[in-house]
Amino acid sequence: MCKKKDPNKKGFFGEFKEFITRGNVLDMAVGVIIGGAFTAIVTALTGGILQPVITLIISAITGNSGLESAKTPLGEIIYKVVDHPEITGDGADVIHHYSKEVDWSQTIHIDWGAFITAVINFLLVALILFIIIKVINSAHEKGVAAKEALLKKANKEESAEEKKAE
Repeated sequence: MCKKKDPNKKGFFGEFKEFITRGNVLDMAVGVIIGGAFTAIVTALTGGILQPVITLIISAITGNSGLESAKTPLGEIIYKVVDHPEITGDGADVIHHYSKEVDWSQTIHIDWGAFITAVINFLLVALILFIIIKVINSAHEKGVAAKEALLKKANKEESAEEKKAE
């Protein structure tokens, strides 16, 4: 037995087309795009301006290099040898200075600096969104109040005209 297709049923793609062409979905898409651009601005603010200031404060307090060194190894620490070449005064020779440094890409660790930066990003985005929503709500409330005042004024004028007509 073959089932007849219900002409009122749109199917998956029909429903998807209806969903995607609704106005609120398009508004949401615009919001996501603006949010992505906004997040890039906040990340640049955090990484380029706030993080160096916080790093300076942390390094002044702790004596470390700030958020860059705010890492906790969770197991075996893996080291790498790093070459620091130095050109001699006449430029003819190179003197090699080697140092042993932690290879953070190979060592399992907690990166507190990245976590703190992400928290700062979140707080900045939340703060700015709060301010934007507060401004929009304030403007909306002022618009509603102005509309109500105009309606009251119009109603008073109508009632005054009706009294004069009587």
